[in-house]
This record gives sequence, structure tokens and C-alpha cells, in this order.
Amino acid sequence: MKKSTLVLIYLLISITTNAQVAIDVEGHRGCRGLLPENTIPAFIKALDIGVTTLEMDVVITKDNKVVVSHEPFLNHEICKNAKGEDIKESQEKSYNIYKMDYTEVKQCDCGTKIHPRFKEQQKLQVYKPLLLDVIDTVEKYIATKKLKPVNYNVEIKSEVETDNEFHPIPSVYTDMVYKLLKSKNILDRVILQSFDVRVLQYIHQKNYPVKTAFLVENLKGFDKNISLLGFIPDIYSPYFKLVNDSLVTACHQKNIQLIPWTVNDKADIEHMLKLKVDGLISDYPDKVIGIVKGK
Repeated sequence: MKKSTLVLIYLLISITTNAQVAIDVEGHRGCRGLLPENTIPAFIKALDIGVTTLEMDVVITKDNKVVVSHEPFLNHEICKNAKGEDIKESQEKSYNIYKMDYTEVKQCDCGTKIHPRFKEQQKLQVYKPLLLDVIDTVEKYIATKKLKPVNYNVEIKSEVETDNEFHPIPSVYTDMVYKLLKSKNILDRVILQSFDVRVLQYIHQKNYPVKTAFLVENLKGFDKNISLLGFIPDIYSPYFKLVNDSLVTACHQKNIQLIPWTVNDKADIEHMLKLKVDGLISDYPDKVIGIVKGK
């Protein structure tokens, strides 16, 4: 075989491989399937796995700290109280983070309970970290290990029904998170996501220089959801079972990236990749990367 032919084959293989690896692999809450969710060890593990984006959620404390947590309360599935006692489901909302100072939150272990849906999780005694500490730790780790810069997909979790009860109103909530992210000089690597159109509309109105992701789990359909939002987001992020060829086409026609959540099973990951989504949010980013590289 001629040398020129071998070079051409090598280039084609390289282009194909790079195109496959280029998919945005987002570690859901760090890597919830492997380590306690939304904790610094989970985010560091996700970096070691090779994710391109760290997905996380943030809530606000009584003393106005931005804390990485999925719920605005201490979830009975994962947390113990400051005395080390298990929190019952009937009690969990009384542990309202928005009415607790961060010193109180930090005393609660959210990593040693056996998770009912992720029993293979490695257990660690960990607490809910400040977003500030997550960013500082991640950025230092990246620099020390000489890794590629990672993106941050940060969810602002608000609902009309819980305004001023479990969180501030959207404008105040969003500004607190945005200003912290801006202070860390990482806005070019930030996505702000939400199910709450009020949050995304506020970001759009303020013309903040970050990407927006519209989280969706309703059955209204793409056109109606975009109409309700009132502008074209950078990312449309639906529950993965809502994704089909038509949705992929609709998103790409409007130059919107399609990044579904939360895709954990091998067959589902392969199906999403076959549909040519732009990224995947997964509790098992190691599975996603293994399948992408395998192809």
C-alpha cells in the first residue's frame, strides 16, 4: 500500500475518532453512580474519568451562601442530621437549607448512608460543599494534573410555589450564583440551567455572557416549550425518554444543542448516541466515555 494511502486512512480514522469523543459528557452531580452526589470527591472522580462538563445543583443558605445540593433541604435518602441520626422522609423538609446557616449544613453527613438506588456507591463521610470551594478545588486539581479545562453546568432550582420559602426569588437567586461564577473568571465555561423559565428569561434579559440550558420533563413538546420560554436557548435538555429523531432535527434546525438527562443504561446511552445528540448527562460518565471510545 502506498504511503499516501496510509496517511489518508490515518487522517480519516483520526477525524472520526475526534468527532465521536467531542460529545459533551456531563457527570451528573459529579458521578452519582460512583460517589456521593454533589460532593467534592465526586467532582474530582469525574475529572479523573474524563468528563467535559461537571453538572451540579445549587441552593442558598440563610446566611446567603451558595451551596451545592440537589434539594433545598436535607434529603432523607442521603443525609444524616448534625447528631448523626438518620433523617426520616417525613422530617426532611424541616431541614430547610434556606433557613439554616452554612455552619449548620456543614455538620451534616451526606455520604455514608446506603443510597437505595445507587447501592454500589462508594461511601464517604462528606458534607454539602460551597460552590466556591468546589470551583477552587476543581481548578487547582486541573492545574496540578495538567488536565483540560472543564465546563460547569449549574442548575438553579426554583419554583413559583417555593419562592421565599426554600429559595430567593429568581432574580436574586440567579444574581447570587452568577456573581460568584463571575468572580472566579470562568464564565466562558459556564452553563446555567433550569426548569424554571423565569430564571432563563432573567439571564436572557440581563444578557449575561453564559450559555443557557432549558431543562424539560413535560409533554408539551419542543415548539410549545420554546414559545413559553420566549427565546432560543443554547441547549435544550429534556428527560432522555422524550428524545427522538424529530426532536434532534428540531433542535439542530434552530442551532440548539440537545443534551438529555439522565442516561445511565448501556442500551439507552447507545440509542442516544445513534440519534446524534450533542451530549449526555449521566450518573455513570465512565460508561458513556467507555461506549464513545469503543465506537
